[in-house]
Amino acid sequence: MERPGVPRRLGYALGVRLPARFNDWALHDATSKHWRARYVLQRSAGILPLCAVWLLLPGSIWLRLSLVLMAALVAYFYSCAYMEESIEHRLGRQGFPHGTGRRIRAEAAEAENADATARYLARYRTPPSS
Repeated sequence: MERPGVPRRLGYALGVRLPARFNDWALHDATSKHWRARYVLQRSAGILPLCAVWLLLPGSIWLRLSLVLMAALVAYFYSCAYMEESIEHRLGRQGFPHGTGRRIRAEAAEAENADATARYLARYRTPPSS
């Protein structure tokens, strides 16, 4: 799997489509174990520069800090509220069919939980022995 360099990753975080040779990496980015944390960090690439600019506005420091806090909270809230849709859109932009990320994450979760489910069924769903 070829990984993009820092400038391409920054562009990817801001919504730029990667070249096709990075499709495996983009799929991994959207379906890995820590995909939610990666998503939030990528959204920070767009939110933090705006917050830095707002800190430079004239006014009292408390007013500027409250503006930055409110804006960041709203931005992260909406960003996280539409996280799955955004990831699916990003994968679609890379050329994957809609629902690919959701399907791969569901398959991984099912495989991860299969052993726990089997232990649960063996312990609690078998008829009691007489």
